[in-house]
Amino acid sequence: MPYFQSSDDVRLHYTDEGEGLPVLALSGLTRNGRDFDYVAPHLKGVRLIRLDYRGRGKSDWPGPETYTIPIEARDAVELLDHLKLSKAAVLGTSRGGLIAMGLGAGARDRVLGVALNDIGPDIATDGLEAIMGYLGRKPRWKTFEEATAARAGAMKGFANVPAERWRAEVEKLYIETPEGLDLPYDARLRDAVEAAGAQPAPDLWPFFDAMAGLPLAAIRGTNSDLLTPATFAEMQRRRPDMIAAEVPDRAHIPFLDEPEALAALDEWLESMR
Repeated sequence: MPYFQSSDDVRLHYTDEGEGLPVLALSGLTRNGRDFDYVAPHLKGVRLIRLDYRGRGKSDWPGPETYTIPIEARDAVELLDHLKLSKAAVLGTSRGGLIAMGLGAGARDRVLGVALNDIGPDIATDGLEAIMGYLGRKPRWKTFEEATAARAGAMKGFANVPAERWRAEVEKLYIETPEGLDLPYDARLRDAVEAAGAQPAPDLWPFFDAMAGLPLAAIRGTNSDLLTPATFAEMQRRRPDMIAAEVPDRAHIPFLDEPEALAALDEWLESMR
């Protein structure tokens, strides 16, 4: 398995598959590189690089004091250094989109373009509360079957999702053990998010505006509780050249293999070839 050592001596897992335009895929808060399993087969002519953040997946779990967006952004740049890539396009889902905006502002010379999956500079309170409802808490289900049966009813805002997709989701979200399901990430991630929330929320619009001139796409689930219609509209007002797509029957987050998401990503990728 491919690993690299960060500058603070944390071993980080990544995958590097395909040939063509380098795309660094950054996952959601509690997730890992498997977040992009659904979209990966559709990305043609792409070298898809996926990072497991520290504290998630197969990477080391050093502790919550390092589970911050600036450190995770530094890890992303160090992965590009490790792969000897001067630049890459960045596809960021949720937390990964926040990191992508940070890279677009603070490491612009390393970024070819940015695509944001259901995230923007304003993060809705309802969505944050929903995340805190499960973050760092061990699942109550004993098996993947139990979790699959529960997930379809729990995922409000989603429709027309086949049962096999929910099964695939729970296999990404949890680990099955003899004692029941467990988390594939460090539960202390909750401590890191709570510590960040104790500080005044930063204004992220300057980070968004700093991406001016970079190829930009944004995808929103029409029922998202994290990226509101008003924020999405303001993003489009500020960047009329932004490739914008809304995915029906999806909340936070679209899977990215929906036709609307794929069309937006194809257009974004083509703009950088």
